[in-house]
Amino acid sequence: MTTPRDLGLLTLRFGIGGTLVAHGTQKLFGWFGGAGLDKTAAGFDRIGFRPGKVNAIAAGLGEAGGGALLAAGVGTAGAGAAIAGTMIVATSMHAANGFFSSNGGFEFPAVLGASAAALALTGPGALSLDHALGHRLNQPWMRALALAAVVPAAAAVITRRRRNLASAPPEAPPVPASAEADASG
Repeated sequence: MTTPRDLGLLTLRFGIGGTLVAHGTQKLFGWFGGAGLDKTAAGFDRIGFRPGKVNAIAAGLGEAGGGALLAAGVGTAGAGAAIAGTMIVATSMHAANGFFSSNGGFEFPAVLGASAAALALTGPGALSLDHALGHRLNQPWMRALALAAVVPAAAAVITRRRRNLASAPPEAPPVPASAEADASG
Protein backbone atom coordinates (compact mmCIF):
# COMPACT_ATOMS: atom_id res chain seq x y z
CA MET A 1 0.00 0.00 0.00
CA THR A 2 1.40 3.36 -1.03
CA THR A 3 1.29 6.05 1.64
CA PRO A 4 1.55 9.83 1.29
CA ARG A 5 4.97 9.55 2.99
CA ASP A 6 6.17 7.15 0.29
CA LEU A 7 4.90 9.48 -2.45
CA GLY A 8 6.59 12.42 -0.75
CA LEU A 9 9.91 10.58 -0.51
CA LEU A 10 9.65 9.50 -4.15
CA THR A 11 8.98 13.10 -5.21
CA LEU A 12 11.89 14.38 -3.14
CA ARG A 13 14.23 11.66 -4.45
CA PHE A 14 13.30 12.42 -8.07
CA GLY A 15 13.62 16.17 -7.61
CA ILE A 16 16.97 16.14 -5.82
CA GLY A 17 18.35 13.16 -7.72
CA GLY A 18 17.31 14.46 -11.13
CA THR A 19 18.75 17.90 -10.43
CA LEU A 20 22.07 16.34 -9.43
CA VAL A 21 22.18 14.02 -12.43
CA ALA A 22 21.80 17.04 -14.70
CA HIS A 23 24.38 19.06 -12.74
CA GLY A 24 26.93 16.22 -12.71
CA THR A 25 26.54 15.42 -16.40
CA GLN A 26 27.25 19.07 -17.18
CA LYS A 27 30.69 18.53 -15.62
CA LEU A 28 31.34 15.06 -17.04
CA PHE A 29 29.89 15.28 -20.56
CA GLY A 30 28.99 18.90 -21.25
CA TRP A 31 25.30 18.03 -21.38
CA PHE A 32 22.62 20.63 -20.63
CA GLY A 33 24.93 23.48 -21.57
CA GLY A 34 27.75 22.38 -19.27
CA ALA A 35 31.47 22.83 -19.79
CA GLY A 36 32.37 19.14 -20.10
CA LEU A 37 35.21 17.31 -18.42
CA ASP A 38 38.25 19.06 -19.93
CA LYS A 39 37.00 22.60 -19.28
CA THR A 40 35.68 21.66 -15.85
CA ALA A 41 39.05 20.10 -15.01
CA ALA A 42 40.89 23.25 -16.12
CA GLY A 43 38.56 25.34 -13.98
CA PHE A 44 39.09 23.05 -11.00
CA ASP A 45 42.86 23.36 -11.42
CA ARG A 46 42.55 27.17 -11.40
CA ILE A 47 40.57 27.24 -8.17
CA GLY A 48 42.87 24.87 -6.29
CA PHE A 49 41.32 21.43 -6.80
CA ARG A 50 44.41 19.63 -8.08
CA PRO A 51 44.68 17.51 -10.05
CA GLY A 52 41.75 19.14 -11.78
CA LYS A 53 40.66 16.15 -13.85
CA VAL A 54 40.55 13.77 -10.90
CA ASN A 55 38.59 16.28 -8.84
CA ALA A 56 36.21 17.07 -11.72
CA ILE A 57 35.50 13.36 -12.19
CA ALA A 58 34.94 12.91 -8.44
CA ALA A 59 32.56 15.89 -8.29
CA GLY A 60 30.72 14.80 -11.44
CA LEU A 61 30.32 11.24 -10.20
CA GLY A 62 29.28 12.40 -6.74
CA GLU A 63 26.56 14.48 -8.36
CA ALA A 64 25.48 12.38 -11.35
CA GLY A 65 26.07 8.95 -9.84
CA GLY A 66 24.77 9.86 -6.41
CA GLY A 67 21.78 11.60 -8.00
CA ALA A 68 20.90 8.60 -10.15
CA LEU A 69 21.13 6.21 -7.18
CA LEU A 70 19.09 8.58 -5.02
CA ALA A 71 16.38 8.98 -7.66
CA ALA A 72 16.11 5.20 -8.03
CA GLY A 73 16.20 4.72 -4.29
CA VAL A 74 19.04 2.22 -4.31
CA GLY A 75 21.92 2.43 -1.86
CA THR A 76 20.10 5.46 -0.52
CA ALA A 77 22.29 5.95 2.55
CA GLY A 78 25.52 5.90 0.54
CA ALA A 79 24.07 7.96 -2.31
CA GLY A 80 22.73 10.59 0.07
CA ALA A 81 26.03 10.74 1.92
CA ALA A 82 28.06 11.04 -1.31
CA ILE A 83 25.86 13.92 -2.44
CA ALA A 84 26.02 15.58 0.98
CA GLY A 85 29.82 15.43 0.96
CA THR A 86 30.04 16.82 -2.56
CA MET A 87 27.67 19.63 -1.62
CA ILE A 88 29.63 20.48 1.55
CA VAL A 89 32.63 21.14 -0.68
CA ALA A 90 30.48 23.11 -3.15
CA THR A 91 29.02 25.12 -0.27
CA SER A 92 32.52 26.02 0.88
CA MET A 93 33.26 27.38 -2.60
CA HIS A 94 30.29 29.75 -2.47
CA ALA A 95 30.39 30.74 1.22
CA ALA A 96 32.32 33.98 0.61
CA ASN A 97 29.40 35.22 -1.52
CA GLY A 98 26.85 34.94 1.28
CA PHE A 99 23.74 32.79 1.36
CA PHE A 100 21.63 33.64 -1.68
CA SER A 101 22.45 31.98 -4.99
CA SER A 102 21.42 35.15 -6.83
CA ASN A 103 24.66 36.62 -5.44
CA GLY A 104 26.73 33.49 -6.10
CA GLY A 105 26.08 32.25 -2.55
CA PHE A 106 25.77 28.78 -1.10
CA GLU A 107 21.96 28.50 -1.02
CA PHE A 108 21.64 25.96 -3.87
CA PRO A 109 24.34 23.44 -2.82
CA ALA A 110 23.29 23.74 0.83
CA VAL A 111 19.68 22.81 0.04
CA LEU A 112 20.76 19.91 -2.19
CA GLY A 113 23.20 18.61 0.43
CA ALA A 114 20.77 18.92 3.35
CA SER A 115 18.01 17.23 1.34
CA ALA A 116 20.29 14.35 0.35
CA ALA A 117 21.45 13.92 3.96
CA ALA A 118 17.81 13.90 5.11
CA LEU A 119 17.02 11.16 2.58
CA ALA A 120 20.03 9.17 3.78
CA LEU A 121 18.63 9.41 7.31
CA THR A 122 14.96 8.68 6.54
CA GLY A 123 15.48 6.09 3.83
CA PRO A 124 13.88 6.00 0.40
CA GLY A 125 10.38 4.80 1.24
CA ALA A 126 8.45 1.88 -0.19
CA LEU A 127 8.55 3.14 -3.80
CA SER A 128 12.25 2.37 -4.23
CA LEU A 129 14.68 -0.27 -5.36
CA ASP A 130 16.05 -0.46 -1.81
CA HIS A 131 12.59 -1.53 -0.61
CA ALA A 132 12.22 -4.02 -3.50
CA LEU A 133 15.63 -5.52 -2.61
CA GLY A 134 14.75 -5.90 1.07
CA HIS A 135 17.01 -2.96 2.03
CA ARG A 136 20.15 -5.05 1.44
CA LEU A 137 21.95 -1.89 0.29
CA ASN A 138 20.34 0.38 2.90
CA GLN A 139 21.10 -1.12 6.29
CA PRO A 140 21.21 1.05 9.44
CA TRP A 141 24.95 0.41 9.86
CA MET A 142 25.52 1.60 6.28
CA ARG A 143 23.67 4.82 7.03
CA ALA A 144 25.74 5.43 10.15
CA LEU A 145 29.04 4.65 8.41
CA ALA A 146 28.28 6.71 5.30
CA LEU A 147 27.10 9.77 7.19
CA ALA A 148 29.98 9.55 9.70
CA ALA A 149 32.46 9.66 6.81
CA VAL A 150 30.94 12.72 5.12
CA VAL A 151 32.32 15.56 7.22
CA PRO A 152 35.92 14.28 7.53
CA ALA A 153 36.07 13.46 3.80
CA ALA A 154 34.72 16.86 2.80
CA ALA A 155 37.02 18.59 5.29
CA ALA A 156 40.02 16.79 3.78
CA VAL A 157 39.11 17.97 0.26
CA ILE A 158 38.55 21.56 1.43
CA THR A 159 41.82 21.57 3.40
CA ARG A 160 43.78 20.20 0.43
CA ARG A 161 42.31 22.89 -1.82
CA ARG A 162 43.26 25.63 0.65
CA ARG A 163 46.82 24.29 0.85
CA ASN A 164 47.05 24.18 -2.95
CA LEU A 165 45.92 27.79 -3.17
CA ALA A 166 48.32 28.92 -0.41
CA SER A 167 51.31 27.25 -2.08
CA ALA A 168 50.53 28.46 -5.62
CA PRO A 169 52.86 31.07 -7.06
CA PRO A 170 51.22 34.47 -7.43
CA GLU A 171 49.78 35.17 -10.84
CA ALA A 172 51.75 37.51 -13.06
CA PRO A 173 50.09 40.89 -13.48
CA PRO A 174 48.50 41.43 -16.87
CA VAL A 175 50.76 42.96 -19.49
CA PRO A 176 49.48 46.35 -20.71
CA ALA A 177 48.56 46.41 -24.40
CA SER A 178 51.22 49.08 -25.07
CA ALA A 179 53.95 46.77 -23.70
CA GLU A 180 52.81 43.96 -25.99
CA ALA A 181 52.98 46.28 -28.98
CA ASP A 182 56.52 47.39 -28.00
CA ALA A 183 57.67 43.78 -27.65
CA SER A 184 56.34 42.73 -31.03
CA GLY A 185 57.43 45.74 -33.02
